[in-house]
Amino acid sequence: MAPRLTIIAKNLRKNQTGVEAVLWNRLRAKQVEGIKFRRQQPIENFIVDFVSFEKRIIIEVDGGQHAAKKQTDLKRDKFLSDNGFKVLRFWNNDVLENIDGVLEIIRKECLK
Repeated sequence: MAPRLTIIAKNLRKNQTGVEAVLWNRLRAKQVEGIKFRRQQPIENFIVDFVSFEKRIIIEVDGGQHAAKKQTDLKRDKFLSDNGFKVLRFWNNDVLENIDGVLEIIRKECLK
């Protein structure tokens, strides 16, 4: 892992978006099925929003800019999937308007 990514990840943790903060408040401290999640974590050449290494689950929270980056996200997700991770993507609106539904999807995936 490049030291540059570690610095970027640390800055992202310090300057998380409001939506990331909402989800992090519900994921942190093993609140979902006792599973530890990390936020803004470098994996290879990427920084993922949230990850459980124990369950090999990555959670991405996407704003409108991701609609234009669909191909980039697909390649990224394929790389992560090929390396044993399940990638769950949620739109910002899903997290803000239906946090319980988002958490239920995450919970079900963690129980698999």
